[in-house]
Amino acid sequence: MESVEVRRSPRARRWRLEVPWDEPARLSVPQSMSRAEVDRVLAEKQQWIAEQRRRQIPRLGLERLAVSESEARIGARELVSALAEEEAERLGVSYGRIRIGGQRTLWGSCSSRGTLSFNWRLVLAPLDVLDYVVVHELCHLLVANHSRCFWTLVERQRPHWRDQRAWLRDHGPELLAFSPSD
Repeated sequence: MESVEVRRSPRARRWRLEVPWDEPARLSVPQSMSRAEVDRVLAEKQQWIAEQRRRQIPRLGLERLAVSESEARIGARELVSALAEEEAERLGVSYGRIRIGGQRTLWGSCSSRGTLSFNWRLVLAPLDVLDYVVVHELCHLLVANHSRCFWTLVERQRPHWRDQRAWLRDHGPELLAFSPSD
């Protein structure tokens, strides 16, 4: 049974359980919640906590990048720019500019002005995953939503896009939490 850090919060209205990949599980509860209720929640959620741990990627001993975030961003810009240029030509589209950011929830976006934005942490993913995100955003230059037409276009460009999307769903949280050594 994993130990869980319990935090009482004067602002909490209900309990909330988090299982960060790099810290012990945390249960935030209202100050008024009794110890018996806390124990009941912990007992009921042990299996769920274990399942969350199983779904998290082993860290393999890597706690930080061997490069700074600025170096990683430069590498991301070079790689994304090369992929975007090649794929834009293949799709017959043009984009405004490329931005590399440190978004906490997004992998990429496409503005109405054609600016393509990408998360620098994509360079930590397999190349086919980065490639899928670039193609996904370029397809938005032709279809600005996630309609059936959009996904058909993505599928024509990358028939195995579901595999890359599944990789991001399964492994993305660890990448988003990754912090370089600066």
